[in-house]
Amino acid sequence: MEKHYIQNIQKIFLQYKVMGEKAMVQVEEKRLFWAFNNESNSIAVMVQHLSGNMISRFTNFYEEDGEKPWRSRDQEFEPILSTRIEMMEAWTNGWNVFLQVIDSLEPADLQKIVVIRGEQHTVVEALQRQLAHYSYHIGQIVFLSKMVAQESWNSLSIPKNQSNDFNNKMFGK
Repeated sequence: MEKHYIQNIQKIFLQYKVMGEKAMVQVEEKRLFWAFNNESNSIAVMVQHLSGNMISRFTNFYEEDGEKPWRSRDQEFEPILSTRIEMMEAWTNGWNVFLQVIDSLEPADLQKIVVIRGEQHTVVEALQRQLAHYSYHIGQIVFLSKMVAQESWNSLSIPKNQSNDFNNKMFGK
């Protein structure tokens, strides 16, 4: 069961990673830095935050609190990145740190205790926490990408009004 859980969680995280990438590639560069208002985040800012979270949480995952003293979470929500290349480097750096940990998971690791902001979690609990967090923000990235891409948007799932066609193909009708 543990091995299946590890394979499943690895697969799901990769699906969200790819989903974010497929959304962001559809956005023209200048729109990656657009925010609806001063209380909203741009796609680039959400990438900064995800990257910062991944690097903090998964650097020395088993040995140190996931909220590192060197992390500046508040700064992650300031517009720092200014090009698509910088944004994708941040995205890649965060995912590399994160994936290195989840790709090395063994069944015995799942019950180990890790600490996030002073609270103890099993590895399973920590992964579930991050899955909820990352899918939340990647959903925001997809929503914003779709909004700013407008008519040029290519659906990442079943396009509107095409559910029957999709189901007919899936069920061999």
